[in-house]
This record gives sequence, C-alpha cells and structure tokens, in this order.
Amino acid sequence: MAEDNVVFVGNKAFMNYVTSVVMQFTTQNAGEVVVKARGKFISKAVDIVEVVRKRFLKDQVDVKDIKIDSEEFENKDGKQVRVSSIEITLVKK
Repeated sequence: MAEDNVVFVGNKAFMNYVTSVVMQFTTQNAGEVVVKARGKFISKAVDIVEVVRKRFLKDQVDVKDIKIDSEEFENKDGKQVRVSSIEITLVKK
C-alpha cells in the first residue's frame, strides 16, 4: 500500500483527521486507508474511524483490520517507557 494512504493521529483538530480520511477515499480514490495512533491518541483514532464509517461514508467503508502493539523506549529522563499503538485499516466496500 502507498505510504500516502496513512493518516497519523496527533494534536490537530478532530475534524482535520476525519476530512483527511474522507478525502483519501473520495478525491484520491484510495482503496484502503490506514489510521495510526500511539498512546493517548488511540481513543481519538477510534472516534475518527467511527465518525467516517457511520456519518461521512456510511455504507461505503468497512474496517478491514485492526492491529495493536506496544513499543518500549527510553524517555528523556532515562526511564524505560512502554507506549501502545494501533493501526486501523479501512477499506472501500
């Protein structure tokens, strides 16, 4: 899959991400789009996917796959920190 069909969820406004996913399917004619998030943004990613599925592209897209993971790294204080991540793949019906 092309890397430009990936939406990384972060600090931007909620509707920016919804619009981005919808635009991928409508104007760029993507067959599938992946929504990725880490840590505290996971719930925001789930909400984005649900708004796209149930309001904007109702009966047009489905959840193809959901992958969850966690990675451990050292933060700036030198402590080991584990951060969860999620990838939600949406596909056109």
